[in-house]
Amino acid sequence: MVSGARRSGHAGVHAALLGMALMWGLSWPAGRALALAMPPLSSSAWRFTIAALILLAWWRWLPAHQARAAVRLSARQWAGLVIGGIVGVAGYAFFFMIALRHVEASRAAVVVTTNPVFTTLLAAWLFKERFNTRIAVGLVLALVGAATVLTQGAPWRLFSGSVGEWLLLGCIATWVGYTLIARALLGGIDALAATAITSAVGTALLWAAALSLEGPAVAWGSLISLTPAGWASLLFLAVGSTVLAYAWYFRGVAELGAGTAASYISLVPVFGVASAVLLLGEPMTPSLLIGGALALAGVAIANRARR
Repeated sequence: MVSGARRSGHAGVHAALLGMALMWGLSWPAGRALALAMPPLSSSAWRFTIAALILLAWWRWLPAHQARAAVRLSARQWAGLVIGGIVGVAGYAFFFMIALRHVEASRAAVVVTTNPVFTTLLAAWLFKERFNTRIAVGLVLALVGAATVLTQGAPWRLFSGSVGEWLLLGCIATWVGYTLIARALLGGIDALAATAITSAVGTALLWAAALSLEGPAVAWGSLISLTPAGWASLLFLAVGSTVLAYAWYFRGVAELGAGTAASYISLVPVFGVASAVLLLGEPMTPSLLIGGALALAGVAIANRARR
């Protein structure tokens, strides 16, 4: 009975991580629609403002003993959460949105396929998480598959040396750092509390950047002038790809480890391209089918090898 309960619990966590990948994949067409309507830093600031308010309200309605748990966090844990907000929320959003000024969104999405490699390697070194040849093969297969999807069958074109592509390296560094910080902290912190606090910290920094670089008039005026489609995109990005996806990601890191949770990010570009086909009418190409199959197979191989 215990073994069955454990399997059932892990199945739920894997399903949550799959939902996370789907939410982040759908964020590409939603993000494209919002990018056409609002400046990048202002849209990020509003997105995380809505998300942080929801997360903090959700946390407030928890049972009293759970909500009070964060008050008893150590100074080191609080410092870690603040660093997580700086690195994983504000830092990632900043590098990503600035990079999008120089490269198209579809190529920028390639960055997510490289995160599991660095995360898994560093998690194996820092936290002694399992790593073997089969895991390495699975990760490489997933990366090749996702790269094939995003480059339409030409994975050697991932980086051509432009300024925007180099800026994407900042996205890799901040997300990997975010994941490893979460891995180090979640042993004693509720996943929802960690998500709410880091989002609040990141929101404050994003507002500072938006107001200083784009100006108050742009930040407020662009929100007022949003169309219904723009509002739908903003709310989806805030609730779906931020609140739910971040909470599911933290849960996966806490219960399955940083490497396993990060491996699901390889599916994000697959879902992103598939949603673009369905929602934006982009063509279904052979490279999409082949690359998607390779990415799914790679994640499956790596997860089976970890067990």
